[in-house]
Amino acid sequence: MPKQVDYESRRRRIADAVCRLADEHGPEGVSMRDVAARAEVSLGAVQRCFRTKEEMLLFAVEHVGERLTERVRARLVRGPAQSAATALGHTAGEVALVREEHRAEARVWLAFVAQAAVSEPLADKLRTSYADLQGVFARLIEEAAESAGPGTRNGPGTGDGSVTGKGAAAGNDPADGVPVAPDPRREARSLLALTDGLTSHVLIGHLSPEEAQDVLHAHLVLLWERLGVTAPVSGKAG
Repeated sequence: MPKQVDYESRRRRIADAVCRLADEHGPEGVSMRDVAARAEVSLGAVQRCFRTKEEMLLFAVEHVGERLTERVRARLVRGPAQSAATALGHTAGEVALVREEHRAEARVWLAFVAQAAVSEPLADKLRTSYADLQGVFARLIEEAAESAGPGTRNGPGTGDGSVTGKGAAAGNDPADGVPVAPDPRREARSLLALTDGLTSHVLIGHLSPEEAQDVLHAHLVLLWERLGVTAPVSGKAG
């Protein structure tokens, strides 16, 4: 009887090997033969899972994104009664990849980002991952704003957290004095850009993980103030 092969499990095993090799040599230095050796499978097995190297790299990027998403989901599930503000802090801490145990993953992610500058298929895959993370941030920010009660509201039709879209600072409506809630999508974009930048700064040694956490926490404190919610008791993000 032919041996049953779990192709999805094998694809993930190959993706792990791709990530380890990309960490050592960059995505451009990854070959299907080397991946086969690192994954301890035959070259034919790799080729049956992925027709081309590009297809294999794209799956590896998706694999890294899924691992990050799973960690975020696990943090939210572990604390179902936590406030949206607390959940946002935990999620931002996971996405920033500044902790020592995530250093290799951060190197791999940034290697793929660099390669995406000259690979449109890879860039498209990364845009999808970033859009998903931004959506999670926006949802949590919106939930936190709703928990603050009716004392704030979104600026009409601006989508940028202000009444006019340019001249008015988020948090005040010059027309009637009613506080204006920050726009969740705009705040999510800012937070995602910050967490992504912190990954790079820690990786090259410009910031220590602790300094990066301080930067992230300071940003979140200001965001919580704009949302009118109480800062989580736990303090730092992560």
